[in-house]
Amino acid sequence: MWFLFALLTTLSWGAADLFYKKGSDSNDKYSHIKIGIMVGIVMGIHGILYMITNGIAFVPLDIVKYLPVSFFYILSMLIGYLGLRYIELSISSPVQNSSGAITAIALLILFPEQLRVIDITGILLITGGVVGLAILEKKLQDEALKAENVAVDPKYQISFLAITFPILYAVLDAAGTAADGIYLDKLSLISEDAALLAYEFTWLIYAIISWIFLSVIKKQKFNVLKEPVRLSAAVFETIGQFFYVFAISNNAVVSAPMIASYSIVSVILSRIFLKEKLSKQHYILIVIVMIGIIVLGVAEEL
Repeated sequence: MWFLFALLTTLSWGAADLFYKKGSDSNDKYSHIKIGIMVGIVMGIHGILYMITNGIAFVPLDIVKYLPVSFFYILSMLIGYLGLRYIELSISSPVQNSSGAITAIALLILFPEQLRVIDITGILLITGGVVGLAILEKKLQDEALKAENVAVDPKYQISFLAITFPILYAVLDAAGTAADGIYLDKLSLISEDAALLAYEFTWLIYAIISWIFLSVIKKQKFNVLKEPVRLSAAVFETIGQFFYVFAISNNAVVSAPMIASYSIVSVILSRIFLKEKLSKQHYILIVIVMIGIIVLGVAEEL
């Protein structure tokens, strides 16, 4: 079942990326914090409902036990939200999701195992397609900026700082995913349910603290009931997180690069709803990644 869970995670997080971009405001220096608050609230609500409906006795100490994983994930996501104020989603998402390759390599170094040729082929196809998209998008965006002379707009400006955000995201997310693989798959330090609840309640704690920070210290008006775009991002993020835990706990090494391919969904949605166009090179790279996903799906059945 890991393949189905990984696929649902990929689709959900791809959709979440689109709403993250739409919810980012280059003129609002707190937009990334506001997105994080919405994610934390939805995560917390889901965690409470999941705990009640499944009759799970949650142990608060699990939040501390799982904190190293939660820390890397939450920090990477907040940096990603911040970066979307300055860089296009079609560039940011593929660069961020090169983290899958870093994760797979890290896990293989820490826990050597014999992968089949078909597994390696799937991982290489997905990773190669994602990295290729990142390179292509940066090249095309640089050309567009020069041609249209819009470099003065910080939202579209490609600079060392702007491209640093998704790179930092990739490194931190890879650290979180590798730690997750160790916690859930390799050493089984915590159960899937406990990990899911610990992560979601950590997000809730962040949301509460940040909401107080904005309202009391920064005197910012933020009505969570009037945030449909950021709410949509949070809902898709939470759905993806739910399926992610079960995918990574069953097959961390192969699931990680597959889930990282959700940038393909992000690129397609950004082209459709942000009115951008796909080139032949984009289609080729997307097909390569899709073939990689199919290869991993076939490998599961062999």
